[in-house]
Amino acid sequence: MRSCVSWVIPPTRLKHFVSNEPRAHTVHDGRYPRVEIIEEGMRECMQIEDATISVEQKLQLLDALSATGLKTIVVGSFVSPAWTPQMAEIDELVTRFTPAPGVIYTALALNERGRERMRQYPVLQDPDDVPRTLVHLCDVFVRRNTNRSQHDEIESWKAVIERAVSSGATTAGIAINAAWGSNWLGPFSEEDRTSLLERQYEMWRAAGIAVDRVWIGDPMGWNMPHVVASQLRVIRQRRPEITQFHLHLHDARGTALLSAYEALTTLGPECTLVLDTSVGGMGGCPYGGHGRMTRMIPTEDLVDLLEELGISTGVDLDRLIEAASLAEQVVGHALWGHVSKAGPRPRGDRLFPMDLPFIETEREAQHFRLGPEAYVGARSPWRAPIESPARARVQETLEGRAENVLHASTDGNE
Repeated sequence: MRSCVSWVIPPTRLKHFVSNEPRAHTVHDGRYPRVEIIEEGMRECMQIEDATISVEQKLQLLDALSATGLKTIVVGSFVSPAWTPQMAEIDELVTRFTPAPGVIYTALALNERGRERMRQYPVLQDPDDVPRTLVHLCDVFVRRNTNRSQHDEIESWKAVIERAVSSGATTAGIAINAAWGSNWLGPFSEEDRTSLLERQYEMWRAAGIAVDRVWIGDPMGWNMPHVVASQLRVIRQRRPEITQFHLHLHDARGTALLSAYEALTTLGPECTLVLDTSVGGMGGCPYGGHGRMTRMIPTEDLVDLLEELGISTGVDLDRLIEAASLAEQVVGHALWGHVSKAGPRPRGDRLFPMDLPFIETEREAQHFRLGPEAYVGARSPWRAPIESPARARVQETLEGRAENVLHASTDGNE
């Protein structure tokens, strides 16, 4: 059993890497879709990591994620503990964690029994608030994962639509999973995907319910950026009324963030792009053949990318990086984020000191958040302080900017 970790950011450390210096090129020019991030670490990670991770450790990580500014967090799954023992204590976790104002908390439930359990907790929002039909392109994966067939899923569409009509629903979603390829059947074509989406669309239209969103999952990490972009263009061309695109991309082969970027640049400002991510990139499915190596888009890497593109996320990247470090302690091994290892691009008072010694190890590279303590004992070949007129000019610019801010603040208080 892992011991609990105490997670408090020392005030001196926080001061070291907090900066008010703005990023470059942060003007959002309206080219991109609206982006929503769904944090999946508490489900995707915990379902594949060691079942002995304690509730206390999970609570610490969930509370740390809640403090980052993330808007939607999946806390776990209401599934059978016989097959997913990592979720055996989901009820205790939900009753004990500290919800943060403004954060939507949800969970996964694969059947009605799981949904009944989830409904006991008012703090959790039903992720299926809009009715949706779903089918896996890989019949083998769905049999392994839910003990159903592709035919069973297609047969269920009628009942789903009938319930939606009875409830007075006016909009619905269509969904495909294992969309780009399968470790058992190989790749799927754009025609395969489009055909199954169109069959769902036509059934909803016949029932008088508009389809305005699509969900596409990739549990085995077959996504390729150009293929993802092409599929989104086809959907937009055929069904322009579909404006919400939810992508659940796994990163088994390192292409998930690239595919997300392609989606971002393919969709216009009239659309919403929902991306599932996981702090540190942790996650995976035991039924897909890759285990923990399936991974996901590291949340911190996506947040950094979006902010650099000028897309405001409302997420405190510093706190998110600290949560990624905590996650490594909780699971007991290194994770796969990049920004949490090397830090955001330094600007302003975060520029590295010119006399920084040799930085060689992962621990030493953490100086961006830990300060000089990260590289105590590191080799340094410089016998005299490094001086640079270019750095001096940068420093003068920063000092001038700080003085202007001070004057503006003083004038505002008069």
